[in-house]
Amino acid sequence: MILAAIDIGSNAARLLISETSIYKDGSVDFTKLTLLRIPLRLGFDVFNTGFVSDEKKQKLIETLKAYKLLMSIYNVEAYKACATSAMRDATNGPQIRKEIFEETGFEIKIISGLEEANILYETHIAEGLADNKSYIYIDVGGGSTEVTLFTEGHTIFKESFNIGTIRLLQNKVTDEQWDHVKWFIKTHTKDHQPLEAIGTGGNINKIFSISKRKEGKSLPLDLLKDYYKELSYSTIEERKHLYHLRDDRADVIVPALQVYVSIMRWAGATEIYVPKIGLADGLIKMLYNERAGKM
Repeated sequence: MILAAIDIGSNAARLLISETSIYKDGSVDFTKLTLLRIPLRLGFDVFNTGFVSDEKKQKLIETLKAYKLLMSIYNVEAYKACATSAMRDATNGPQIRKEIFEETGFEIKIISGLEEANILYETHIAEGLADNKSYIYIDVGGGSTEVTLFTEGHTIFKESFNIGTIRLLQNKVTDEQWDHVKWFIKTHTKDHQPLEAIGTGGNINKIFSISKRKEGKSLPLDLLKDYYKELSYSTIEERKHLYHLRDDRADVIVPALQVYVSIMRWAGATEIYVPKIGLADGLIKMLYNERAGKM
């Protein structure tokens, strides 16, 4: 079965196409056929003006037309598509959703922060965790950050905060919001110590790649702090040159590190694992479960 997921985020729109293979023992493999990322940066419009500009809207529609063609070439059998923080905050989000359907045929669901956290949970990340440990799962996006706490195989909480890299770049996050996140994390993790962190999102993936750590190894909090200081004191041009970053990564990587470091500190986590999964992976697995249930 070949499935697709479209994730329209605040920084980029992603298309993931995966093939599922089912074995005699009932296990399922998900093989990534292609992953495409277009940096539309809708959040720069929405968090500043409250709506998506006509120019960005047209680029989004053209991107989705290209994704539709690719899905046809790959013989995709089913898809799920969602939009997150920027589109849910945009006053013209519902109208754009309607225009997308009219021009491309795609049904886009604009999801809440809690729904986003639930989809991330569908990556089945909890299945690979030790039953006798506690983990805090942190996913930092352009418009919001989703945090989930697992303890001894159980989910203690799933929460979404309107703190993201683009909001931070545009100074749209208040001290009161930071204080609330600090209070929430400290309050809800104090009885689940010690714990380890798990990080997802393009920025933490890039930091892991820069660190040259082996797959499966963790990143120490102190190393993230070092990267945060080094990158904070450099210009965007210097970051691009030193670490071979794209324009749309060089600016958001610093606020992303700020969020990861802050949450880890408040949670008392000294290590973070980076499994390189995200919202699109969760959509694929949700879709597979729905399709398998109908067969």
